[in-house]
Amino acid sequence: MPEPIMPLDANKDDHDDLVFLDEQAPQPPAAALRSVWRVMIIDDDEDVHSTTTFALGNLEMQHRPLEFVHAYSAAQAREQLKHETDIAVILLDVVMEQDDAGLHLVRYIRETLKMTDVRIILRTGQPGYAPEIDAIRDFDINDYKTKSELTRIKLFTTVTAAIRSYEQIRAISSSRRGLDQIVHASTQLMALHGVQNFSAGALAQIADLLGIRADGVLCVQDMLDDGSRQLVVCACSGIFSSLPHSALCKIDNARVTQAIEHTLAQRRNVYAHDYATLYFAGKSSRDAAAFLLLPRPLSAIDESLLEVFCSNVAVGLDNVELVTHLHNAAFYDQLSKLPNRTRLVEILDAALAGPARDEATLSLVDLDHFAETNDALGHQFGDLLLLAVAGRLQTQLGGQLTVARLGGDIFSVLGDSSQVNPANILALFQTPFSIDGQDVQVSATLGLVRLGEHTGTGADALKDADIALKRAKSQQRAGHFYFSRSMGIEIRERVRMMHALRTAFSQNQLFVVYQPQIDLSTRRAVGAEALLRWQTPDGKFISPDRFIPIAEYSGIIIELGEWVLRTACRELVRLRAEGHRNFVMSINVSQVQFRHPLFLEMLRLALEETQAPPEFIELEITESMAMEEPDLLIKMLWQIKQTGVSIAIDDFGTGFSSLSYLQRLQVDRLKIDRAFVTEITGSARGSSIAEMVIQLGRNLGLAVIAEGVEDERQAQILQALGCPMAQGFLFARPMTASALGKWLTEEALQGAA
Repeated sequence: MPEPIMPLDANKDDHDDLVFLDEQAPQPPAAALRSVWRVMIIDDDEDVHSTTTFALGNLEMQHRPLEFVHAYSAAQAREQLKHETDIAVILLDVVMEQDDAGLHLVRYIRETLKMTDVRIILRTGQPGYAPEIDAIRDFDINDYKTKSELTRIKLFTTVTAAIRSYEQIRAISSSRRGLDQIVHASTQLMALHGVQNFSAGALAQIADLLGIRADGVLCVQDMLDDGSRQLVVCACSGIFSSLPHSALCKIDNARVTQAIEHTLAQRRNVYAHDYATLYFAGKSSRDAAAFLLLPRPLSAIDESLLEVFCSNVAVGLDNVELVTHLHNAAFYDQLSKLPNRTRLVEILDAALAGPARDEATLSLVDLDHFAETNDALGHQFGDLLLLAVAGRLQTQLGGQLTVARLGGDIFSVLGDSSQVNPANILALFQTPFSIDGQDVQVSATLGLVRLGEHTGTGADALKDADIALKRAKSQQRAGHFYFSRSMGIEIRERVRMMHALRTAFSQNQLFVVYQPQIDLSTRRAVGAEALLRWQTPDGKFISPDRFIPIAEYSGIIIELGEWVLRTACRELVRLRAEGHRNFVMSINVSQVQFRHPLFLEMLRLALEETQAPPEFIELEITESMAMEEPDLLIKMLWQIKQTGVSIAIDDFGTGFSSLSYLQRLQVDRLKIDRAFVTEITGSARGSSIAEMVIQLGRNLGLAVIAEGVEDERQAQILQALGCPMAQGFLFARPMTASALGKWLTEEALQGAA
């Protein structure tokens, strides 16, 4: 006969008196063992251990079997509990080595080991002994029983109640820890910049939340140009870490692809026994999803925590994409995706503060005549050319370089001087660029600064490079210039002249002179060009080549230009009153002045107030002005011509005009540049270009005038070629208004004689 587990209470007649263990109870194979409830028996009586395991060993509680851990003294229990985990219930004898050894062990478990979840059931074999009520309350003791009370059913009931309590406490603790972890994880994720970094962080935090290894893939849904969508891998980890960050359809893993697409279609998390796919709802249908391998099925608590965390990740993805977009808009060029001027200044500041500054060089790269290419072949073609240049600068100069686009057709390259130098950079432009099947030859001009010789901020270094670039462009295209300290002196001189120019204008040191324009067949004046001059109080003249660029740079040209226009208009009215009725006044307009938004209004007001006849006013613009943004210029010129004023293109032949645009500009006259007039008698090429311009004017129905005629032979050749008008020192030098009136009168008298 099997032995009874517990003695029966002598005063009870109950069929629960004796409990017998089925000796043939089947045991599950080791491979089939499920998760268990771990129960620790602490008692100095070995019979209590055996009878307890006999009573409960083949029973299930909450669909799990029990696993027993044994300790035969309080001291042994202390050592074991230092290493044991997941103990659900402790059946603890109160009286062992000492009368209160059990209570001291309870204090140790709760206060020293901080095991707050485990449920403790006190047992005693001494019916007269009972712990104090305060001890039961303070040490969170589930129950207190005498060993004689614990028949099999009562023992089962007591342990089951304790396990249920333990399960609830663990669930609450897990939820609390999980929520705390979600808050912490969300804070960590918000500190990450960029969608890829955020996505990788999200995978790691999800795995950490579940307490598993991070084997996963996270994808974001992107909108393509044709309106279709594709999933792009933003992050992958663990066994998937070798996957490329590219379209999901390119991943050779149908299981991952199908699971993610299914989750996006369902718009919810999907949980399987060995994987989970998580859904992150995004704004503007830009959803995301993650695939995560699982070593075990998830609990209900895990799934609930994931639902909360996925909402946080979805908001975080939207926020990080917004921040990334704003950051890119602020610091990166939208066409080339290269750093822009603002970002380059930051990089320069870091480089100037770093140890490699002495070996570093900054170069600005300005594409020569890009505006003409852009206008002739279209803006889309121009954009493709800019992208091709950006790609070549990035890939063919070597590594460890920063390439930026500062706007328009100006790039910058920052790096070691062995790589960033004129020879290396200009060599890149020796090979044509292939754009839409066309080979396009482009040259570039460079302005460079050696950071080791620079003192100042990144913005100052960029400014110095720009100064060097302007110097290089003023000397020759496809060349280069290094900034030097002496150029700083020149800048100070420019600033000094700018202030002097303002003072001179306010003190009437500037005045207008007029150079007659002559009909070559009659040698009679038909008009004059108004020219600005500056004479200092000591009688010295400052060349217009020096002060006009400064006036344009400083903006004074707006006031100066309006004053010259009004002065010339008043002079025309005066000359007409003196009898010079068929006389045209030509007035130069600078690019800065011409592009001012109030220029047209200023022109109309000047004509109205001076009463100058617009049909005898001619505005001169340079050919380079005419070719910059010609579509806008065409509209502007049309508005100007509505006032009755005519238009001439000055320095024609020097700006490589697009003839198709020239025809659309509706100008009235071409001026042959003085350089081509000089070639008529001073160059082997002779009159070829002048002849070409004259013929072009004839074919387009435009008047032609040659400037800079200094000897009679030049005048005769021009007349023979069909050029009707000219101006130059041969006929008259620029003269003041009073001198012009006197000269015209004398010319008229000589003609009459």
